[in-house]
Amino acid sequence: MNTSKSRSFAIACTVVLFALPAAFAGSDSDKHFKKMDTNGDGQITRAEHAAGARQMFTQCDANQDGIVTAAEMDALHAAKEEKPGKHEKSSSEKIKMLDQNGDGQLTLAEQEAGSEKMFAMMDKNADDSLSKEECHDAKKEMKKDK
Repeated sequence: MNTSKSRSFAIACTVVLFALPAAFAGSDSDKHFKKMDTNGDGQITRAEHAAGARQMFTQCDANQDGIVTAAEMDALHAAKEEKPGKHEKSSSEKIKMLDQNGDGQLTLAEQEAGSEKMFAMMDKNADDSLSKEECHDAKKEMKKDK
């Protein structure tokens, strides 16, 4: 996969997974990092990242059927009182990015596969953990490709 495609896929995963690295931008940066760094060691491990992404999936899966639909994603955004236009892509477009079987829905398995790929791309030094710097760098990459 070339660099441009890799970057695009990382951004797609980020959007679909509710912008995990974006959580590290702005005034709440430390708060979000600490929330994902469950053992408090200053690093987000692969397991911590997967657990955080799984938690986000579970929050979005309103009927707890193991599938996230565009309607569920829209409802979550509405419940969080997010402003229209905050997300550049529609919920269905976000789901389509990781929807491996093309059914218009995101399964936990599809989300987990995307989360793993995103983690691997963010882990620039391949130490199986994400530093604050790697998270910030991912956010910068995401902004560059907007």
